Amino acid sequence: MALNIDFVHSFLFKLLYNLVTLNLIGLHDMSKSLSSIVQAAASSLFERGEAQSIGLFFSQDYVVHLTNQDYSRGHKIVQTAIAQVHKAFPEPKVKVEILVECGDRVAWQRTLCGVQKGAYKGFPACNHKIMWREMVVSRFEEGLIVEEWVSTDLAEQLLLSRKK
Repeated sequence: MALNIDFVHSFLFKLLYNLVTLNLIGLHDMSKSLSSIVQAAASSLFERGEAQSIGLFFSQDYVVHLTNQDYSRGHKIVQTAIAQVHKAFPEPKVKVEILVECGDRVAWQRTLCGVQKGAYKGFPACNHKIMWREMVVSRFEEGLIVEEWVSTDLAEQLLLSRKK
């Protein structure tokens, strides 16, 4: 199933435009912004694999919504996801692009890249460099991520890597 990037970008652009037009986006101290928490979490967890830092970024009640599934196992689901990525892609690189921050939510794109050296989600290791993108909306409570909506093109990229 292919992710319709044009639709997602169009939606996010319209959302950002409406927020600016309605003057709902304010300037605040970036060192304490929700965006800075997203950046720090991505770096700590995905690039460095620091599972012990999950509690610094995620609520115990964390829930993630994927295309056809919701997971509500709190820190355990984050720990499992990070371990799976690091097992298959031992040295992943991550880039975070913040699209909009408003109220208790941040919309952002995570781009991950790494050589697949282990099996992942039923795909055997291929030793090819794979890059995939994830569109994420994170909702915060008391400075912690409590809920996320994630759309990814990872399955598509894993399939395409087999054609190389």
